[in-house]
Amino acid sequence: MIDGLIAGKLYGKPEERAGQRGTLFTVAKVRTTAGDGNSLFVNVIAFADGAQAALLAMDDGDSVALSGSLAPKAWIDKNGDPRPALDMVAHAVMTAYHVKRKRQVMQQQDTARTHDGTDQEF
Repeated sequence: MIDGLIAGKLYGKPEERAGQRGTLFTVAKVRTTAGDGNSLFVNVIAFADGAQAALLAMDDGDSVALSGSLAPKAWIDKNGDPRPALDMVAHAVMTAYHVKRKRQVMQQQDTARTHDGTDQEF
């Protein structure tokens, strides 16, 4: 397995499913752009509660960044041509909402430091 970070747009709505033993997991498909400008699909599965919740809150076309284990795959398109794909077991999910929230927390921390007299820049 390859540890990786991918970013792209959700292709379809993520779905929650249950395994044979009742274990819940979430699956999604993310469309990314490869270095040559062609699209590359990443088949995502998430077992971690936080990653599942973040994916399930999203919809088709939403931008997302994921980190986790990658495995290269191939599939055959309608014309019979082989196409590359990746399978990912996502451990962490970052969305535009997460970026905004983290930015607000950091700004609040910076404001608190300047008001209490510590870490002030001169």
